[in-house]
Amino acid sequence: MNTTHLLYLHGFRSSPLSTKARMVASRMHEANPHVTWWCPQLPPSPAAAMQLLRDGVANWPRESMAVMGSSLGGFYATCVAAQMNCHAVVLNPAVHPARDLAAHVGDQTSWHDPNEHFVFEPRYVDELRELELSGSPDPSKVLAVIAKGDELLDWREMTARYPGSRIRLLEGSDHAISDFADHIDEVFGFLGLR
Repeated sequence: MNTTHLLYLHGFRSSPLSTKARMVASRMHEANPHVTWWCPQLPPSPAAAMQLLRDGVANWPRESMAVMGSSLGGFYATCVAAQMNCHAVVLNPAVHPARDLAAHVGDQTSWHDPNEHFVFEPRYVDELRELELSGSPDPSKVLAVIAKGDELLDWREMTARYPGSRIRLLEGSDHAISDFADHIDEVFGFLGLR
């Protein structure tokens, strides 16, 4: 794998200001300035988010593009990888987001800016349910970094979602993978990046 284009997708209520997104961005700018890098702010609507991503990578070379995502972004990354047949790194990926986010319908605040509000509409759960049927990526092109200590998602469900893929199972850690600095070299190595 020799990545020339990398897409990073943040999680629910998150943003490109997340710790992991900033760590990846910093490393991309410092060590991989030749690689096209995109970390968009995703809209609350899953259908709109996927359309934004499809449009944004429409001209990217499938054989050398990759996608990385955390939590709900990991779910979207899985969808992108399945549709584009590209490499993917998923970090504590949501595997049943329609089920898990149904309880979050209504007014929400942004994790990084509590003054920023958005509404997670009931139809978004239906959009997630539809995306859950969009297929699976090539297992040989996926690295899943999964923490047993994730306080929001079940590591067993996450592991079961990626049979045949390379899985880095962390004995502890947490949903945010607060020790991501310890794993970033493996992630970048998988993508053929420095």
